[in-house]
Amino acid sequence: MTTGFFGAIPKEIFLTRGVGRHKEKLASFEMALRNAGIAQFNLVSVSSIFPPGCKVVSKAAGLKKLKPGQIVPCVISKNQTNEPRRLIAASVGLAIPKDPTKYGYLSEHHSFGENEQVAGDYAEDLAAEMLATILGLEFDPDTSWDEKREIWRISGQIVRTRNITQTALGSANGYWTTVVAAAILIV
Repeated sequence: MTTGFFGAIPKEIFLTRGVGRHKEKLASFEMALRNAGIAQFNLVSVSSIFPPGCKVVSKAAGLKKLKPGQIVPCVISKNQTNEPRRLIAASVGLAIPKDPTKYGYLSEHHSFGENEQVAGDYAEDLAAEMLATILGLEFDPDTSWDEKREIWRISGQIVRTRNITQTALGSANGYWTTVVAAAILIV
């Protein structure tokens, strides 16, 4: 059995999101992390695998298991603008296989001009599509999300999908606006 941070397999995960505004770009990002409740951690971005047997928990339950300064793996999406009234989005999609011994997928998506529904559906679709490819499910990538969802539902191999998405309009005064969406993995 491997021990230590880099050999550990996360057993729980929670989703969070936030928005921040500030005249400085970096401070805007910090404000978004604070709004999401995760600024007190040393976040390490990881690739997009939902670990086998991992359980999705509430943000409140997940935060109770972490300590300020802790190195915390995450899948994070971020977007920033200083253009007044420009719509920005950051989203993380999640696709979980029915078989808990198999891994699932997380996806990051950030965009301009997409509302929460459109950006969230896209991120969720992307995660489900990646999972479907390793499960051997056939589909046409150009079909609509609803058609693909029906194919995957009938297959019984994808148990659920979801997303966490944050959108915001750029600050009217030209300050930086940052949106973040994140999946926080608890080791």
